[in-house]
Amino acid sequence: MFQERKSRLAGIALVGGPLPLFGPAFVAAIAYVDPGNFATNITAGSTFGYLLVWVVIVSNLMAMLIQYLSAKAGIATGKSLPELCRDNYRPGVTRGLWVQAEIVAIATDLAEVLGGAIALKLLFDLPLLAGGLITAAVAFALLGLQTRGARPFELAITGLLLVVFFGFLYSLLTGGVDRGGLVAGVIPRFDGVDSLLLATGMLGATVMPHVIYLHGALTQSRYVRHTEDQRQALLRSQRLDVMAAMTLAGLVNLAMLVIAAEVLSGRSSPVETIEGAHAALGDALGPMAALLFAVALLASGFAASGVGTFSGQVVMQGFIRRRIPLLVRRLVTLAPALIVIAAGVDLTRALVLSQVVLSFGIPFALIPLVLLTRRRDVMGTLVNKRVTTLTAAAVAVVISGLNVTLIVLTITG
Repeated sequence: MFQERKSRLAGIALVGGPLPLFGPAFVAAIAYVDPGNFATNITAGSTFGYLLVWVVIVSNLMAMLIQYLSAKAGIATGKSLPELCRDNYRPGVTRGLWVQAEIVAIATDLAEVLGGAIALKLLFDLPLLAGGLITAAVAFALLGLQTRGARPFELAITGLLLVVFFGFLYSLLTGGVDRGGLVAGVIPRFDGVDSLLLATGMLGATVMPHVIYLHGALTQSRYVRHTEDQRQALLRSQRLDVMAAMTLAGLVNLAMLVIAAEVLSGRSSPVETIEGAHAALGDALGPMAALLFAVALLASGFAASGVGTFSGQVVMQGFIRRRIPLLVRRLVTLAPALIVIAAGVDLTRALVLSQVVLSFGIPFALIPLVLLTRRRDVMGTLVNKRVTTLTAAAVAVVISGLNVTLIVLTITG
């Protein structure tokens, strides 16, 4: 049995050096711990304690399923989700999906650039506008690694993901965990409209539309799959890739909320900004915790911004068969973030609202993904099993229903 499995894996033609079966999901995972997560998780933990722990857990489980389906679609068809939409839907539908995807890309870039700018201000007291420009430049440099192949870009993004993880691990170990509160937080519940708004923002920050579009593209040029055995072996490897990467991202998100609930909640004045969280962590856990928090935020902003720009290219090329120079695209998506900074808007509030916009964009990526991966004429032998389709459809219904509820409560409230 072992020899048979080994021979199947060996039959996959791989490009990318050591550990070639891992990588795509770790690129996608950085989007699940971007600066928007910092804002939503910190606000949720400091305001509601452990109440919304269940949102982090459920969102992460959803992310595992969604990214697995996106990767599977790429393995089965050799195409990204936007390309599949273009091939299978009418031009008007495809253009509509492209327009909303571009809006999502702008909201994504807003969160990532703002996060990097805030981190640079915390670390070096740089003006926010200068920090935003530096974040954009570093993201562009990260994308330049792709000229050397997929592996250097993936290793750089994975390294930055680990920086984020260890930055929060220190504060988590130092601050401790209320085990009773953590267990109680696993039970799904809300506490008013504000908690629902935050839950929606957390969902938007965790289940990211742009990497649903991106993941299939990440598997296209990495692997040559000529036989059914090769495709099945590759699918198994990508399942492990997704589980490992999304588990790491989920632990980071959980650590953010737990630290905020344990250290930042119950204060005389609530902590509602990233800058406030940085100062409060320094007061409660010492300067090292504050430093690592800022470094983690910076690593997140740099890496997520690069991945966001990459996904923007995949979206445009897939939906409408157009490519524009990366520098031009970077300038277009960067403009709203720089306008927000220059206008002096509350940056943490802007981050939270950007995640709500992302949450509204999830169904437009998720529903086509579910519909296409259930079709045998599209997926061949890798078509979804019935239980997979039903579970994914339930996820789409929950996300869409939460968004509709949020709109109704916001209008009537």
